[in-house]
Amino acid sequence: MPVLLALLLGFQHALSMLAGIITPPLILAGQGGANLPPGDAQYLVSTSLIVCGLLSMVQITRFHIYKTPYYIGTGLISVVGTSFTVIPIATGAFAQMYATGFCQLDADGNKLPCPKAYGALIGTGTVCALLEILLSFTKPSLLKRIFPPLVTGPTVALIGIKLIESGFKNWAGGSGSCYDRPETGPFSLCPAVGAPHALPWGSAEFIGLGFSVFLTIILCERYGSPIMKSCAVVVGLLVGCIIAGATGYFSSSGINSAPAVNFIWVKTFPLSIYGPIVLPLLAVYIVLMMEAIGDITATCDVSRLEVSGKLFDSRIQGGVLADGLNGLLSGLLTITPLSTFAQNNGVIALTRCANRKAGYACCFFLLVMGIFSKFAAALVAIPAAVLGGMTTFLFSAVAISGIRIISTINFTRRNRFILTAAMALGFGATLVPNWFAYVFTYTGSNNAKRGFFNAITL
Repeated sequence: MPVLLALLLGFQHALSMLAGIITPPLILAGQGGANLPPGDAQYLVSTSLIVCGLLSMVQITRFHIYKTPYYIGTGLISVVGTSFTVIPIATGAFAQMYATGFCQLDADGNKLPCPKAYGALIGTGTVCALLEILLSFTKPSLLKRIFPPLVTGPTVALIGIKLIESGFKNWAGGSGSCYDRPETGPFSLCPAVGAPHALPWGSAEFIGLGFSVFLTIILCERYGSPIMKSCAVVVGLLVGCIIAGATGYFSSSGINSAPAVNFIWVKTFPLSIYGPIVLPLLAVYIVLMMEAIGDITATCDVSRLEVSGKLFDSRIQGGVLADGLNGLLSGLLTITPLSTFAQNNGVIALTRCANRKAGYACCFFLLVMGIFSKFAAALVAIPAAVLGGMTTFLFSAVAISGIRIISTINFTRRNRFILTAAMALGFGATLVPNWFAYVFTYTGSNNAKRGFFNAITL
């Protein structure tokens, strides 16, 4: 393949991934997450792009493990990005950390930056990734029997539905302290008093700004060219940023103060194990494993490769193993767990090119975007309403992916009964988040017991 063509196709792959990669670090570093300073948020966005570029190369290359029948990687354009699946677990854990005193509040009850909470998340995620690594040596057919679509479909759908709450809060101004609309204090306006074009949460200006992003995505999908359709979310984000810039929502201070170049470990976080999120993160890695199997199968299909037989099974095994290793390495590289992305399958189907050179070119562009940190600083400066309009669409797509998985099963009486029971509790807990919060009210000095109850609540 000519280098110029590979670069063109690789850039298209990178654009299709961009929104998915930057969204988790922006949410987890924001006021609804660990409330990290803007400099730390810029670092996480930059590093997410760098790490996803590096670890995507592992999936694309496919290494044979010496003197074994096992592989690492798929040998396809199987790219990885920061996972949405961890967001509801992480935001719930961060809220719990502030409530229990693990993270500090100021005198007015506002959240202070808590880098050790983020360190606990990635530290625990690193250890839990060992589960997916071990499961990768199991036959794919057995994994599908243990974790059928009847289990994974509702899980993915409910994760997406829960995430839409975060997107809607940002769409209306932010998911932090200003969401409660206090009458006084620094967060009586969103994102804060003194910020450019600060307004009360839920103001019509915020709703309209986010709607401009949402509407642009719809128009691109309906009337855009095939290339524009594959980048509809990025185009919507760009239109929202242009409108926000023209109407005075942007602050250039963070961009001006950002360093020209960034790389991994420029900033670090104190790694630790936070017991209450061990069980939830183990469940996250099971979901990521099943997502990887589905995405790799789809990639083989659009690449016109066989989707059964020994070679296909070895691609699944190598992809799941690489997915688990990437989850382990990402924590050590200061990033939350990664997942195999499905967005690129649309680009492969559109261009009819599955040459791995395009995948390597994609990784190159991700590295460039991450290393030059002014780009990340511009992304962090995006107003919450613009980000909310985009993420609401992305999170809804996650929920629809879960529904698509459910649609592959036969709707027998037994399966309908199982789905009804699962969805009743899932929808209920999503609509009434504090429904289970007061079941365990232990206040004694036994930290292990309190942590066990917190894990169940999460």
